[in-house]
Amino acid sequence: MASVSLLAGWHLDNKPKAPALHGASVFYRNLEQVLDQRRADGTIYKIPRGVVSEDVVDLVTMDFLSLTRTGKMRSLFLEEEAKHPDFKLHMGASRLMADSPYFSETEDEVAALHGAEAALLFRSGWDANNAILTAVPRPGDVILYDELVHASLHDGMQLSLASTKQSFKHNDVDAFREALMGIKENEPLIRDGSRCVLIIVESEYSMEGDITPLAELVGISKEIFPDGNAQFIIDEAHSTGVLGKQGKGLVSELGLEKEIAIRMHSFTKALACAGGAVVLCNETVRAMLTNFARILIYSHPPQFGVVASIRVACSFMKSGQIDPLRLQLQHVVRKFYDTITSHDVFDEASEAGLLSIPAAADYESRDYLSHISYIKTRQRYNQYLYYHLQLRGFKVLAVDYPVVPKGTNRIRLVFKAHHTDAQIEAFVEAVCEWAREMLEIEANPKGKDKIPSAARQVFAFRDTLATNGDLA
Repeated sequence: MASVSLLAGWHLDNKPKAPALHGASVFYRNLEQVLDQRRADGTIYKIPRGVVSEDVVDLVTMDFLSLTRTGKMRSLFLEEEAKHPDFKLHMGASRLMADSPYFSETEDEVAALHGAEAALLFRSGWDANNAILTAVPRPGDVILYDELVHASLHDGMQLSLASTKQSFKHNDVDAFREALMGIKENEPLIRDGSRCVLIIVESEYSMEGDITPLAELVGISKEIFPDGNAQFIIDEAHSTGVLGKQGKGLVSELGLEKEIAIRMHSFTKALACAGGAVVLCNETVRAMLTNFARILIYSHPPQFGVVASIRVACSFMKSGQIDPLRLQLQHVVRKFYDTITSHDVFDEASEAGLLSIPAAADYESRDYLSHISYIKTRQRYNQYLYYHLQLRGFKVLAVDYPVVPKGTNRIRLVFKAHHTDAQIEAFVEAVCEWAREMLEIEANPKGKDKIPSAARQVFAFRDTLATNGDLA
């Protein structure tokens, strides 16, 4: 579990550094001034060193189906690698100059599995989203996107040729309809059918843990643009492997393969691959990516090891072996909601505004529960809860602005298929233990303890380090 000293070192070293660089180059001073703003806001990032202890319950990493933990995909990958003893570590050039039948065969397998006409592999989901948005939108097109889509899509949109980029309120069907109607009214080239609206959504949102109402959005788009100049681009990174039969994702589960122009699936999360992502589309879109996606044209393709791991993941999905893991993951999430909502302190803490789990709303009536959830408390208490859970042996992520909008700080939870009932019960008890302590503190404003015990330990250690000059 995390130690008090580790938390103090990771999260409380916010002393500005730029003022001390009097004799340094202006280049480094300017960079440190930018970093100092992050330090002042308490949003500075650091890469932790070392390996997480096996005693810690991991609620952070993306190993949704626990395939990394069990080594299942590694074993399958090594078997596949043994079939190709003369494989090349890399192609030595862009795919436009040197290709491999193995790559093309893998793309064909992935396309067939997902009911797509064509597929094109990329090194990562970030690269794939960049390729889509730099190659596909044309001048005069309009991009309409859910306000909470991934950062990779925002970066891609900045580089796109689309004339207008407009967001709509997250998962709000009425706001989506209103935005589409506004585009039709205000954009002559869209209205006359000579340019397109490209609609960008995610199947499963990585910070909210909710699902896009895709069928409704598609229906609205076809109603407003019956001639087909409204098309969808969907990022299925967080649904790949976990949502729908064989883990094929939301589009396949809804039977909308023919309605969605472009799908992006990544393989590094639930499927535990060595990297890689795929764009599913038709041959026209694939040709656009091949000719206009600079990240594909001017850089190396995925290495053999990445493509081989994707191939075995595809076989694993087709075999049906993935389905029991998906069902187990659903059990874990439902166990969490059952346990925490029935805890004797939950209602009181919720009514006091100390504890909220938005993704638990109406969970009993939903067939599918996202493996991503989060806990909200008062914004100034978010770090307190984070310290408490870390010191109790639960690795969680405190998410702050700019990753999420201001005022929506949270503790994000990512559940795994290997989590046991006992671990979930212990986690809930740790959360509610903290909530009970905060209720007592707020009920006694004149008491000596103004902050909870875990935060007091971390702050005390920080002060000791500062006094001894160990906190740089």
